[in-house]
Amino acid sequence: MHDIIQQFLGHEAGPLIQFIKYGIAGGLATAVHIVIFHLFAWKVLPALQAKDAFVRMLKLDVKALDDGLRSHNSMIDNGLAFLLSNLVAYFLNIMWVFEAGRHHWIVEVLLFYAVSGVSVFIGTAIMGYLIKRFSMRTTYAFLANIVSAVLINFVVRKYLIFNG
Repeated sequence: MHDIIQQFLGHEAGPLIQFIKYGIAGGLATAVHIVIFHLFAWKVLPALQAKDAFVRMLKLDVKALDDGLRSHNSMIDNGLAFLLSNLVAYFLNIMWVFEAGRHHWIVEVLLFYAVSGVSVFIGTAIMGYLIKRFSMRTTYAFLANIVSAVLINFVVRKYLIFNG
């Protein structure tokens, strides 16, 4: 038990504990992303609908938007949320999950954002398409970028960006 606790507290961890730590860090960064996205979609570039869970839970007042504008705004809001939440993800990863140092820190940050950017770009495009084509609720369509990011980020970060 002491060994497992040590693995959670330090950088040295077996593959299973490391993946669990990655999942926790990713969950925290995803929570930051979700909050920032919804705040932006509410206050900066409106993209929410009255039936969205965020709107109903907090009893927010939102105005109706056509699907084209909602799609456009949601993609921009997602990009802005990505920039901030990915910074949180980077710091959590280097402080707790992986060891920095495979590359110079500038290269490491650029690679981190590039890999995450590809997955978020794909997810954002899917989100915009689902909204525009199928009038899907913003909250449901937003989940597409989360799924795409998780699928590729762990492997690329572990083997290409950081020292495993």
